[in-house]
Amino acid sequence: MNNDKTTEQSLIILGMAAEKGRWLFVLVGLLINVCLGSIYAFSVFRKPLEGLWDITSNQSGYPFMIFLAVFAIVMPLAGNLIAQWGPRKTTMLGGMLVGMGWITASFSPDIFILTLLYGVIGGAGVGIVYGCPIAVVAKWFPQKSGLAIGLTVMGFGISALITAPLMKALIGNPDIGIMNTFLYSGIAFGVIITLLAQLLSFPPAEWMPAGSETTATAVRPALSLTRQEMLNTSSFYALWATYTIGCLAGLMAIGIASPVGTEIARLDATTAALAVSLFAVFNGLGRPIFGAITDKLGPKHTAILSFTLIVAASLLMFFFGQENAMLYVVAFCLLWMCLGGWLALAPTSTGIFFGKQYYAQNYGIVYTAYGAGAILGTLISGNIKDITGSYLGAFPIVTGLALLGMIIAAIGLNPVKRQ
Repeated sequence: MNNDKTTEQSLIILGMAAEKGRWLFVLVGLLINVCLGSIYAFSVFRKPLEGLWDITSNQSGYPFMIFLAVFAIVMPLAGNLIAQWGPRKTTMLGGMLVGMGWITASFSPDIFILTLLYGVIGGAGVGIVYGCPIAVVAKWFPQKSGLAIGLTVMGFGISALITAPLMKALIGNPDIGIMNTFLYSGIAFGVIITLLAQLLSFPPAEWMPAGSETTATAVRPALSLTRQEMLNTSSFYALWATYTIGCLAGLMAIGIASPVGTEIARLDATTAALAVSLFAVFNGLGRPIFGAITDKLGPKHTAILSFTLIVAASLLMFFFGQENAMLYVVAFCLLWMCLGGWLALAPTSTGIFFGKQYYAQNYGIVYTAYGAGAILGTLISGNIKDITGSYLGAFPIVTGLALLGMIIAAIGLNPVKRQ
């Protein structure tokens, strides 16, 4: 009898420790994402590389585009690795590849080898690691996981604010230069990710947070669908389509943020650059904000709210944005925040609709929507001015996409019904 009581007390103590300690996984995930998100700082390398190898601005963007493409392609494959190996070993593998990508890039003789080494190896590494902290946090927060996931992925959004100035300083140091910056960054990222990986683990199979017994029936996913079962639902395709549109619309706006600031809002180049830094903060904050909103309102209403804000910001810019610096700042803060929001809304919705048991595999497939949106958004935004004669021509397109997303969300973002 005493042994039973001792065991019960031990379980209670362990449960309380796990309840408090699970926020550590959010912090670890955020720090890992700061390392992974350094891809968003790649722009600081472009001008120096153009001068080093006498290449065009288009060519200097090859490593960035290939990196994002490989990242999106590898994500679905990494879901199976997480299920088989666990988050620690999978993160270690990805972290080593991230480090190798940056380190080997430092020995590149031209932009094409750099694209291959940095874009393919580094992009694959990020694709393997990215889903690990999200999957861990999703399982440690089986209910109301939006805020926790949002804080975890916030690191990716704010990374450039931290890494870009550091890398720029290293590149500008005559004793270090461009290629050694790749080398030192790779060593740092490889070591940091590998060390942080040791802290990642899933909760015990039967663990549930305190108090979940009273609320589980209301908020726990009714189903735990495998990847194939998920692909047979209409909710998956609605989520994939709205995620793609949310990313496409947001990235189109992001792609023209700086030139719109100088050419439409009439800001000087320095002020426009400061404004973009502010937008990046909102991009990072959008993740925990929309994650928390998803916890409160659910995927459908949160998606509709996001698209409503995108429509409002786009229409305000189109009709009243000419030479209006304040409106420009407000509108683009909203657009960047909504883009960041989808990076929390989509993974949270994946858990709500399809359950947490096969979360890593399922979100790997859902995440391909980001890759599609990133590629389409980047390509379209680059041609907007040529087609319309003005960057203002982007905003009706963004508005139309957001309205389409609103319709898809209203009709299709519904909980999966048990057959």
